[in-house]
Amino acid sequence: MIQISDLPAVNAILNSVSAVFLITGYVMIRNRLVTYHRFCMVVAFVASILFLVSYLTYHYHTGSKHFPGTGTIRTVYFTILITHTTFAASVPVLSTITLYRAIKRQFDRHKRIARWTLPIWLYVSVTGVIIYCMLYL
Repeated sequence: MIQISDLPAVNAILNSVSAVFLITGYVMIRNRLVTYHRFCMVVAFVASILFLVSYLTYHYHTGSKHFPGTGTIRTVYFTILITHTTFAASVPVLSTITLYRAIKRQFDRHKRIARWTLPIWLYVSVTGVIIYCMLYL
């Protein structure tokens, strides 16, 4: 059984899964493998939804964890955290719109927003893992 204290590691795993499938999905669409692209992007989306539920559950029960480092590493941490948090707020909206446009077969519109969604979503997924490592490892 997963405990509340396990959720930060679960969150890092879910962010990693999301990042891997985002990159793989991008490679698939660049190679015109639409079915594989679709699968990868749905997995990334589901991983991100599961992450959000897990993240909110953890922070509801425990509050926030303070970064213990000092000096330059503290500045690095907060720079990553601030950019991560800023972009993370947009990922649910961007990813949902991007997925919706693909489902509705509005591929021109899907492609235009996906060019913004992918790098932001990927940045958030990767920096989420970095933040976990900086806080818990």
